[in-house]
Amino acid sequence: MVTDLPRPLFSRWYRRLSPRMEEVGMAGLRRELLAGARGVVVEVGCGDGLNFGHYPETVTRVVAVEPEPTLRAAAEHAAPEAQVAVEVRAGTAEQLPVESGSADVAVLCLVLCSVRGRAAALGELRRVLRPGGELRFLEHTIAEDRRLRVVQRIADATLWPLLAGGCHTATDPLGDVERAGFAVQRVRRFDFPELAVRVPASPHVLGVAVA
Repeated sequence: MVTDLPRPLFSRWYRRLSPRMEEVGMAGLRRELLAGARGVVVEVGCGDGLNFGHYPETVTRVVAVEPEPTLRAAAEHAAPEAQVAVEVRAGTAEQLPVESGSADVAVLCLVLCSVRGRAAALGELRRVLRPGGELRFLEHTIAEDRRLRVVQRIADATLWPLLAGGCHTATDPLGDVERAGFAVQRVRRFDFPELAVRVPASPHVLGVAVA
């Protein structure tokens, strides 16, 4: 089983950029994503653990899976500071090291865009979730504006994935979630960060679906 996907340049760049993103609004989006979560949570692609501090006390345990070794080490360092119990594990979205039917909530936060096997990853989430369990997602998404969609596809075919850790901006996470058999309960679309000029990674989608 593959558990490590090293991206040393991206991991260093991400750790430098992420504090600024938290300041301009990503921290609030993380709180919105996780508000009301309960029970056992599986977080896929936890990065350096920036979500950990936003889990409410209604969460009993978080199993956080991260394949990038540098980010995983940072997440392990962050885990003891959380107000809930967090266990960080090595693994990929397509082969989660998590027991079937063991989770009440699954979390995807800015990760599905970089997963090659999105259908397999969402199938894994259905496997680890109990019947009726929640999938909470905050992801880049393909733009509704046709001109920006063209820009996204050009970016995805050139330098963007190399610079952004495999991220592809012209993906359809909402459609992927629905095709995987989840029932979407609520969703909203927005740009982040709000800039005068939209960039390929501006469009986002945040929502909750049920297995």
